[in-house]
Amino acid sequence: MEMDYPMKKIGFLSFGHWSAGQGSQVRSGSDALLQSIDLAVAAEELGADGAYFRVHHFARQLASPFPLLAAAGAKTSRIELGTGVIDMRYENPLYMVEDAGAADLIAGGRLQLGISRGSGEQVNDGWRYFGYQPAEGEDHADMARRHTAAFLEVLKGEGFAEPNPQPMFPNPPGMLRVEPHSEGLRDRVWWGAASNATAVWAAKMGMNLQSSTLKTDETGAAFHVQQAEQIRAYRAAWKEAGHTREPRTSVSRSIFALMNDMDRAYFGRSGESEDHVGFLDPNTRSIFGRSYAAEPEILIEQLAKDEAIAEADTLLLTVPNQLGVDYNAHVIESILTHVAPALGWR
Repeated sequence: MEMDYPMKKIGFLSFGHWSAGQGSQVRSGSDALLQSIDLAVAAEELGADGAYFRVHHFARQLASPFPLLAAAGAKTSRIELGTGVIDMRYENPLYMVEDAGAADLIAGGRLQLGISRGSGEQVNDGWRYFGYQPAEGEDHADMARRHTAAFLEVLKGEGFAEPNPQPMFPNPPGMLRVEPHSEGLRDRVWWGAASNATAVWAAKMGMNLQSSTLKTDETGAAFHVQQAEQIRAYRAAWKEAGHTREPRTSVSRSIFALMNDMDRAYFGRSGESEDHVGFLDPNTRSIFGRSYAAEPEILIEQLAKDEAIAEADTLLLTVPNQLGVDYNAHVIESILTHVAPALGWR
């Protein structure tokens, strides 16, 4: 089957792990944050298109994303800065609009905010500690969608709050909105979807689509085939919803070009990897996509057959952040230089 490859945006996605274990170059929360900023700067210099960060609570990983996105935004000028994904069960929608608006303005309108229901966690029902409870008749997923609907509504920048008749500072006319408002950010919100049905819902809601290295196993087909079907279902639903702009879609992959002995030592064995099936919760069978690790010419052949990468406009490379900034910059540069051009991505 002939694949038509558009020019593709290529970024990285970092979990921001830290640990004091042997071999880790990221030994504290401070290291994780400062190296994340440095890697965004390095990726921009190498010609990458995006720096994306995971968000996890109660874990030795990156959490609250907005200070990091703002700092990276102040140190870079071109690269997109994103999340994959913010767990909406934990978010105060209006406070999040303020944070996101401020970070986006600092970055000159480069934020790409990936949000979702969230996944398995380090603690049970962690959002409860943050002060959130599902309403009567809701479960935690409903609560995440309720928070999301409120966030998207307020992000439009329309006034809704009753002004004080004797304000401390003069008010503009009419109802007041949350400030600062960043024009266009509403179009740069993405939903991380594991199932086809959720991808279709995201399209109806006017959000872009993020699809990761795992999805609900819906047909038993290869992971990349199911993910490509998910993207096509999303695009069809987007068209049907009548949105005027073009939607964006991203997939993430672990891809390592074996350029030297260090690459082979770290990832030489990952190349044999295959899709595998497992259960993240007792009722849902999930399929986990394979990793890629090989010499560039072999990678080019393998990746040319990945239907989901072909369907998406953006590819996020999951990086081993604990190996340090220099090594991760090398991982990104190897793909940009030795793999992407032959596939027509550059």
